Amino acid sequence: MKNETLFISDLHISSAQPEITQRFLRFLQSRARDAERLYILGDLFDAYLGDDDNLSPNREIKSAFRRLTDSGTKVYFQHGNRDFLLGERFACETGISLLGDYEVIDLYGVPTLITHGDLLCTDDLQYQRARERVRTETWKQSALSKPLWLRRLYARWYRFKSGLDKRGKSTEIMDVNAEAVRTTMTRYGVERLIHGHTHRPAVHELEIENKRCWRFVLPEWGNGETVLCWNQEGFHTEAIE
Repeated sequence: MKNETLFISDLHISSAQPEITQRFLRFLQSRARDAERLYILGDLFDAYLGDDDNLSPNREIKSAFRRLTDSGTKVYFQHGNRDFLLGERFACETGISLLGDYEVIDLYGVPTLITHGDLLCTDDLQYQRARERVRTETWKQSALSKPLWLRRLYARWYRFKSGLDKRGKSTEIMDVNAEAVRTTMTRYGVERLIHGHTHRPAVHELEIENKRCWRFVLPEWGNGETVLCWNQEGFHTEAIE
C-alpha cells in the first residue's frame, strides 16, 4: 500500500546534463512508484520554453510522468524560476497537478506550507522585480507566441545573463530572508515549511510566536542529491540511486 509522500526540487533537467535526466527517469520508474504522492517544488527543468517543446528530454519526462500517474502515484508540481511556462497542456498529457506559488497541504495531520522558495528571497530586489514582470499573463503569452527557435536563443541569453548577475550578489542576498519566512509562515498559520531554490539543503528550527517551527530546504540535483520522504512516523532523507 502506498503511504509515503516524497519531496524534490531543483533538478534543472536539460540536454546538457543527460546523467541527471537518466537518474530522474529511474527515480520515476522505481522509488517514486512506492509513494502515494510526489511533490516537485520547482525548477524541474533548467529552461522550460513552453508545452509545445517536445524535443528530448521533455518528451521522455512526459512519458515517464504519464506512466507514474497511471500507476496510482499522485504528482504535484509548483513552478520555479526556470520553468514557470509549464502549463495546462503538460499537466493534461502527464496527469500531474499544477499548484500555486504557496500551498498548504495536510502532511499526515500537520498543515505544511510548500513553495519553490524564490519569493522568500526578498533581499534580492533585482530578481523580485524581474520575477513580477515575467509572471504576468501578458508577458507569458507574448513569450509563447514567438517561434520555438527564438525562445531557445532567449533562454541561452537568460542563462548567461543570470550567471553574470549572480557574480555581483552576495550569498546572503540570494538566500531567504528570515523575516519573510516568519511573516509567511504566520500568514498561512503553519509551523512547518518545505522549499527549494536556494540549493542550501538543511533542516532549520526556529521559533515563531512562542511556537517551535521547522523549515526544510531541499537540495539541488547533480551532487549527492536526496529526496525528502515523509510518512506517519515522521521524515527522513534518502540518497537518489
